[in-house]
Amino acid sequence: MNVSEAIVSRRSVRGFLDKPVDGAVIRRVVEKAGRAPSGGNLQPWHIDVVGGEPLADLKAIMQRRIMEAPKGEPMEYDIYPKVLPEPYSRYRFEVGEELYRALGIPREDKMKRLMWFARNFQFFGAPVALFCTVAKTMGPPQWSDMGMYLQSLMLLLREEGLDSCPQECWAMYPATIRSFLGTPDERMLFTGMAIGYMDKDDPANAARPARAPLADFANFRGI
Repeated sequence: MNVSEAIVSRRSVRGFLDKPVDGAVIRRVVEKAGRAPSGGNLQPWHIDVVGGEPLADLKAIMQRRIMEAPKGEPMEYDIYPKVLPEPYSRYRFEVGEELYRALGIPREDKMKRLMWFARNFQFFGAPVALFCTVAKTMGPPQWSDMGMYLQSLMLLLREEGLDSCPQECWAMYPATIRSFLGTPDERMLFTGMAIGYMDKDDPANAARPARAPLADFANFRGI
C-alpha cells in the first residue's frame, strides 16, 4: 500500500470485528509513528495503549460512568469552539446526519441517538484502545504536532490492514481516564482512538462523509 492508498482508505470506523490484533504490530506502528515531525523535535505526545483484560475493565467502568454522569465531567479543553461559524458548523451537521442516516435513526429519536453515541465509550467493539496525552504546559503548536503523530499512526495502521477511529469524545471524561491510566497531574488527555479490523457489515461503516472541494480551502499563486 502506498501513501496515497493509505490516505484514501483511512476513515473513522465505527464498527469493528471481534478479531484480535497482534500486539507486536501495534508496538511497531506506535514506535514508527514517532518519526512524525514536531517543532524543535519536542515530540510532545504521550501514548497509552490498552487491550485485553484491562480494556474489558475500562469498558465496564465506562458503562457505569455514562450512567452516573451522562453529560461528562469537567473538561480540560473545548473540543469545538463555543461558536462554530460556517462552513464548519455545516460540515459538522452533515457528518452527523450522514452517520445517523446510515444507521436508520431519525432526528426526532433523540434517545436512540444518545444510546448509539454511548458506543463511543465501548470503542465501537474494537479490541485495542489508544490514548494520547500531553503536558499542560504545551501550546497550540504542540497540539498540532500531536495531530501529525496521530495521522502518521493511522496511515501506518492502514498499511498493516488495520482500521481506526480517533475519538475526542474521551475528553468528556478526563478524570475517569486519568485515574484509569495513572496519568501524571502535569499531563492532560487529548484524545482516544479505537483500533481493530473494520466490520464491513456494520451499517455505521456505510457512512462516507464528503470532503470539501479543493477550491473551498486552497489558493494557488504562481503555480
